[in-house]
Amino acid sequence: MNVLAATAAIASNALMSTVTMSPNTGDLPGGQVLQSLTNGIAGWALMFALVGLVVGAAAWAFGAHSQNYHQSYVGRRTVLVSGLAALLIGAAPAIVNFFFATGQKVH
Repeated sequence: MNVLAATAAIASNALMSTVTMSPNTGDLPGGQVLQSLTNGIAGWALMFALVGLVVGAAAWAFGAHSQNYHQSYVGRRTVLVSGLAALLIGAAPAIVNFFFATGQKVH
């Protein structure tokens, strides 16, 4: 009976205490530096996606004009992957915010 009473006491204490979270980059030292670093990495990633898109388009064109199926396929795949990478880089904050907001609704 004591185990049951102890378990009930622990459960009632757990229900009474509420844990909350509100993320803010300004609450810790270096938060603005981390935000700036994240923006810079995103900028570089977009530049690499652009370079990949241009190189892939060139390989696709050369492969198509020289009747080289493999080169054309690799160029097409590079264009698609670079475009998808740019899409994900641009949508990354919205994706993270969506999942965070969805997680906040779990009770």
